[in-house]
Amino acid sequence: MEAEPGPERPPAEHEDAQALAAFTALHGPALRASGVPERYWGRLLHKLEHEVFDAGEMFGIMQVEEVEEDGSEDEEMREVRKKRPNPGSELCYKVIVTSEVGLQAADPNSIFLIDHAWTYRLEHARRQLQQTPGLLHRMANLMGIEFHGEVPSAEAVDLVLGEMWKFNQTYQLAHGSAEEKVPVWYVMDEFGSRIQHADVPSFATAPFFYMPQQVAYTLLWPLRDLDTGEEVTRDFAYGETNPLIRQCMLLPWAPADMLDISSSTPEPPDTHYQAILEENKEKLPVAISPGTYPHDHIFKVCTDVQQVLSHLTHPRFTFTPREADADILYNFSHFKDYRKLSQERPNVLLNQFPCENLLTVKDCLASIARRVGGPEGPPWLPRTFNLRTELPQFVSYFQQRERRGEDNHWICKPWNLARSLDTHITRDLSSIIRHRESAPKVVSKYIESPVLFHREDVGMVKFDVRYIVLLRSVAPLQLFAYDVFWLRFSNRPFALNDLDDYEKHFTVMNYNPDVVLKQVHYDEFIPAFEKQYPEFPWKGVQAEIFQAITELFQAACAKPAPLGLCAYPSSRAVYAIDLMLKWDDRPDGKRVMQPQILEVNFNPDCERACKYHPTFFNDVFSTLFLDQPSNCHVTPLL
Repeated sequence: MEAEPGPERPPAEHEDAQALAAFTALHGPALRASGVPERYWGRLLHKLEHEVFDAGEMFGIMQVEEVEEDGSEDEEMREVRKKRPNPGSELCYKVIVTSEVGLQAADPNSIFLIDHAWTYRLEHARRQLQQTPGLLHRMANLMGIEFHGEVPSAEAVDLVLGEMWKFNQTYQLAHGSAEEKVPVWYVMDEFGSRIQHADVPSFATAPFFYMPQQVAYTLLWPLRDLDTGEEVTRDFAYGETNPLIRQCMLLPWAPADMLDISSSTPEPPDTHYQAILEENKEKLPVAISPGTYPHDHIFKVCTDVQQVLSHLTHPRFTFTPREADADILYNFSHFKDYRKLSQERPNVLLNQFPCENLLTVKDCLASIARRVGGPEGPPWLPRTFNLRTELPQFVSYFQQRERRGEDNHWICKPWNLARSLDTHITRDLSSIIRHRESAPKVVSKYIESPVLFHREDVGMVKFDVRYIVLLRSVAPLQLFAYDVFWLRFSNRPFALNDLDDYEKHFTVMNYNPDVVLKQVHYDEFIPAFEKQYPEFPWKGVQAEIFQAITELFQAACAKPAPLGLCAYPSSRAVYAIDLMLKWDDRPDGKRVMQPQILEVNFNPDCERACKYHPTFFNDVFSTLFLDQPSNCHVTPLL
């Protein structure tokens, strides 16, 4: 006798289970990383698919007028209040639970979608406020800024651009090009933006990118049960437990005096560098003896760098597509497993050093530079703070400069992006503090008094200089500079205003087809520079530049790996050093041009070098791999 089949699952229920499984496979990692409990995922999927915005059924916005009692605030707080967009009686909004039955955290439906009123990348913010119909008016109302008239005024735009750091949230796309990975900023709608801070919050929020619709929302869910009338709050410094760092993170909403905090930034401990090595998954090589080759040996080069393939014509080098056959590996991407290479093929030469990220990643560069200049850093590097690990020191230093009336323009940069991507100039402390949430960043003192160059078609503009340096060996330290240097210019006259005007404050123009790229060759630049600054012959300026570069590499190689570059005998490397000149006053009153190293780049783009100097890679390979620099266009530094 056959057993009767069990009850079949209804088709709709089966489809729902399949849809949830697909949703979990696609979005589960992001939801788990944000801490969204799994009990909400099913209803979240339903609300996303059907665009259900049901927060209005559970919550309400309550307006509270806060009137300060006479004598209840100190002078500092009165000054802060006067600077607010609406000084005097402060309108405050709160979000409360209005459902008659309250809200239960265990209810699978207790997750809510918050829409975003404005989503943008920072470099487009001003233009969007000026050009998007209704946007400025909505943002001004949301932020409590008085706005009259229909035409966006420059003053109203500036007020929103300043006040928005109290409302901004951010996320970053995990995939795509470097440009697509630049952080996205957004302002939640009026409901989400009215949710206030609490150190012990009643709710959590997290940005969520719904891939099928390519739309971002903020998710809101309760951390406990709430009764009718209880306030909805979130932690504006979510995830941070250090009380001092929390206080710094909350400064945009709760101003405080941090002047008693030390601004000293000594070099990090050895464990800091060990952690970086592990995070990079780099395996250090075993000790080897330097390889030797016959004096007439023809080196087989395996490379994925097209400029090398196209321009290396020296007869002592030939190309092979197989790594296994190569004497030299010249890779575009970073090599990781030096241990295996040193054990299996110790004589194979390569174009990078273990731990060279100490030079090429901006926070590491600032750390090792303190070996030269102490906690303040050397004179050739702008004062730099790691926003992840040195936020309190930075805030104190910023406030000290503010109190002394000193210039307080700063530039926020990602640790490891080039081409000025996600790089922003500001004198707004709240902006800098909030940038810490977007991606790992440093903040460096912006050069407020750069040496300028007169462009006949524009006027006095900023410029930077790129030197190519060749590191032949760490122990002993052997370093060469290529004799030709490259120049980049801003397209508009320099002034300490319009800080989001890219063509005024930045010099990297060769990646944007819509802007003018001004090219001046080094041999044309030198006489023009000396004509403009007859008291500063370029030979003397370059000697100062070479001294700064020398001190940098001495610092980078002063300690064993992972605290410094690894002295691997088979390593060689090419780096580009970008720098500017600034005006400085010596103790004796003499005005000098002080080099300022901006960044060090691994495997730099050498298109211009190859175009105008066809022997460039022959010189590089002769110097690094043949030990024959004498007939090359290089100058020994060490």
